[in-house]
Amino acid sequence: MNDAMQTAYIEVRSAAGGDEAKLWAMDLTRMYMRFAQNNNWKTLSLDDTTLQVRGLNAYDALKYETGVHRVQRVPITEKRGRIHTSTASVAVLPEIKAAELEIRPHELEIQFFRSGGHGGQNVNKVSTAVRLIHKPTGITVSSQQERTQMQNREIAMELLRAKLWDRQQEKKESAIEAHRSGIGRGMRAEKIRTYNFPQNRVTDHRINKKWGNLEEILNGDLSKVLKATQSLGNG
Repeated sequence: MNDAMQTAYIEVRSAAGGDEAKLWAMDLTRMYMRFAQNNNWKTLSLDDTTLQVRGLNAYDALKYETGVHRVQRVPITEKRGRIHTSTASVAVLPEIKAAELEIRPHELEIQFFRSGGHGGQNVNKVSTAVRLIHKPTGITVSSQQERTQMQNREIAMELLRAKLWDRQQEKKESAIEAHRSGIGRGMRAEKIRTYNFPQNRVTDHRINKKWGNLEEILNGDLSKVLKATQSLGNG
């Protein structure tokens, strides 16, 4: 693998499990953010579910995280001490250059709105945040962390190209699914990993490998896990 600066978009969405699944999605987002920071990668939170990460070999390191991540633990709100199972889906998308995927102006609806959260008076009082709606597919993306409309629109366009590319890849995979091993890019519907708190164990089901020190992994110590999953690229 040749070293290169790469951009990856990490989208984490809660799935089965209600409020506990939402907390789990937040935990996973924090895990990826801390891992990126540990590697001195630049991170940007585009919205509540999506991170932009840029650094040396960032996409190559993270691309096999795509899939369903399952957690087994006792929620804070559980009074009887019962273990609950919740899930969140992770999608890791690469940066797609404008020349590789054309988006025609008439296919876009562009909306501007005021950013929420921390960012000072400028962010909260001026409509710098940008939302793009791709009319043919209904895909919606937004960016609200930069201070100008132009910067946020640029980032939103990059994310939209990545999502459109991902949809094209899914269509291709569906068409040849019968002729593939099913591992490929991690197949989003597949349960790829379980984080079991009572047993202090993380299991990757694709490579049948287990690790202890679950809390350390969730605190961003992902290197050993990601290194092991790189073998998926040989399948």
